[in-house]
Amino acid sequence: MPDFELQHVDYFTAQLRPGIQFDPRTPVRQQMYLRALRTLGEERLSIHFGSFRNDRRNMPIHPVRVDPKTGKWATTTVKKLEEKGSDVNLASRMVADSILGRADIVVMLSNDSDLAGPIRMLKEELGKSTGIIFPMPSSRGAKELVHTTPDFVTHVKLDALRACQFDDQLVDSEGRIFHRPDAWKLH
Repeated sequence: MPDFELQHVDYFTAQLRPGIQFDPRTPVRQQMYLRALRTLGEERLSIHFGSFRNDRRNMPIHPVRVDPKTGKWATTTVKKLEEKGSDVNLASRMVADSILGRADIVVMLSNDSDLAGPIRMLKEELGKSTGIIFPMPSSRGAKELVHTTPDFVTHVKLDALRACQFDDQLVDSEGRIFHRPDAWKLH
């Protein structure tokens, strides 16, 4: 976005807990990334947390079939993991920043079609310029998001990711040195 000066980034996520993900190292990797983000300073970046809900649920079997005894869809018990609050927090922040005059343009990096309503509100009701950046070229841009008629739509490009990589070694706010895992370096 060469025509704009980035003032602040609000980053929305939910903290992973051990045992929720299939890979037990996932929460550790997330904490390492959040630690790296915090080196940017609070004036440049804010991290906002939603939560994860981990429930046992009865869900229809796929392909759907009818249980001959009950006449209802046959079900099975599954572990259902849902991120809660991040999309609502993001939408609320975009609208609040627009109303408070904190942004000339609201740019969202997401592929979550649940955010089409807030983007439409920003554009149509508040008269804000909007942009949507999809995470990767391979991610299909949610049609609902594109139909909000943003001022621009693009995707994260590999060259931009390379240019924005953290240094191999970082120092946190307590002066402790930590290193970027080699596997995270884009070549």
